[in-house]
Amino acid sequence: MVIIGIVCVMMIVAGCKFKHFALTGLGVGIPGLAALIALEPYRLKRFVTFMDPWQDIKGDGWQVVQSLYAIGSGGLFGVGLGDSKQKYLYIPEPHNDFIFSIIGEELGFVGCTVIIVLFAIFIWRGILIAMRAPDMFGSLVAVGITALIGIQVIINIAVVTSSMPATGMPLPFFSYGGTALFILLCQMGVLLNISRASTKS
Repeated sequence: MVIIGIVCVMMIVAGCKFKHFALTGLGVGIPGLAALIALEPYRLKRFVTFMDPWQDIKGDGWQVVQSLYAIGSGGLFGVGLGDSKQKYLYIPEPHNDFIFSIIGEELGFVGCTVIIVLFAIFIWRGILIAMRAPDMFGSLVAVGITALIGIQVIINIAVVTSSMPATGMPLPFFSYGGTALFILLCQMGVLLNISRASTKS
């Protein structure tokens, strides 16, 4: 889904014709995604669970339901940093895909809003860097990096809040993983280099 999303965004920014976009982006991407879901039993099961996670609350719906409990118990200001209860054997692997639900429990609605606003500012700045890039290649690279981060954030938060089926998508800069963080920081270096080049030109 991330690759399809990035390709669609970059095709639009590159100025491709709508018929080409519809043929490759929508014509191949959406049917391909549907085929991937239908052909693998575990993907289809995740989709069915997403429709009603409370139907199998002790089985496949456990992680999503516990995530919603964590976010709900956080309230407006949260239970306090480090005081989450859901991370202790309730949410499996809370430091990876479902880190946002722990943030919601510990920092509450206010903390979640601050994080979403920070990501929105990052996306806005990435778009500005892409618009001011000295050449088309730099612009497309900046858009690709920004789209990668933005799509990952949207998918992760949507999964945690049960707005879409579980995908195993980490939250950039927050989820555990040294390799992922290293690659993200390399991408930030490339983005900052494009920004510096645009200020010099």
